[in-house]
Amino acid sequence: MRFPTRTATALAAALLIAAPATAAPAGAAPSSPGAPSTAGTPSTAGAVGGTGTDAGVLATNPYTKAPVAGSLGSYNISGVYVAGVSAGAYLATQLQVAYSGQIRGAALFSAGPYYCAQNNVAQSLYGCMDNAWPTYLANLEAYTRTWAGYGWVDPVRNLSGRPVYVFHGNSDTTIKRSVNDDLVRYFQDFGASVQYDSGSSAGHAWVTPYGTGGCSVTASPYLNNCGTDPQNAFLRKLLGSVNPANTGPLGGTLVSFGQSTFATTGNAATVSMGGTGFAYVPSACAAGQSCRLLVALHGCQQGYSAVGTAFVDRANLNQYADTNNIVVLYPQATASATNPNGCWDWWGYLGATSYPIKGGPQLETVMNMIRRADG
Repeated sequence: MRFPTRTATALAAALLIAAPATAAPAGAAPSSPGAPSTAGTPSTAGAVGGTGTDAGVLATNPYTKAPVAGSLGSYNISGVYVAGVSAGAYLATQLQVAYSGQIRGAALFSAGPYYCAQNNVAQSLYGCMDNAWPTYLANLEAYTRTWAGYGWVDPVRNLSGRPVYVFHGNSDTTIKRSVNDDLVRYFQDFGASVQYDSGSSAGHAWVTPYGTGGCSVTASPYLNNCGTDPQNAFLRKLLGSVNPANTGPLGGTLVSFGQSTFATTGNAATVSMGGTGFAYVPSACAAGQSCRLLVALHGCQQGYSAVGTAFVDRANLNQYADTNNIVVLYPQATASATNPNGCWDWWGYLGATSYPIKGGPQLETVMNMIRRADG
């Protein structure tokens, strides 16, 4: 079922609230709010304005790498993990459940349980963001078991013991706390090992030491600085241990690659994905050493077409990738007629009821990238 554009627009506008709708001109690289310098000693930059008590926080600019056009390579990958925020966390959950035999753990910032929207735009708004309606958690778990029996998702026994990190901020009113709580319960009910970080005052955002927004704001580019390092916390949860991040110049390469090669239709635009994706490849991984793969999924109005490489540069993942041999894959969604804010498909806007299972258009496109990187 394809939802009417007007209805889909209302949903997209509610996700990652009030992000700018202006895209860069065709063929031009969009600028990032508070764009970091690409060389020299990092400096501080004023935060992007927004709602919240600490909107004037100063952000530290990380060392970055300019993208180099190329192709997504194959690497010596020992394990695959997923992470995401908001709509990206919903897609990360779909990946974790559908391919639990391959995906070894997930880090999820502000989302609800698997298949929460149930292909229904009203449910996504009132039950999976707001809590006016329930999430119907028992039904979602029953769907998961049934679909595993059909082979539409991997066996649910694979979720037992899988590490899952879940984050929700107390100033986040976009995804209500009770909805996020049900995401935790969902994975716990299947035996996953869940760490729930729910003590922060964060707004609706990916929290990072390189955030340009104050902790409690909800504003573009949805990268908030709370004086904490959730990336260290979730990598320790997923990997068991983690080396300190590289705070100096990055030693790897940021590769930009064409996403249409991996699209289920052969054209990324037809599945509301951008023409270009990114992968940060540490030099050790490029040289053939054993590495992990982390798929990092942005939220609505947080992709390249909306904020340039802000998420790629400031997510605090490339810094840990350098010192922990992690290839970081950054797939990119983009705006379309039924997806004006560039969200990932977690409610069925592409018109395919298969969106949360094996064969789902975006899910399978990202899996094709994973298969390439995994050699």
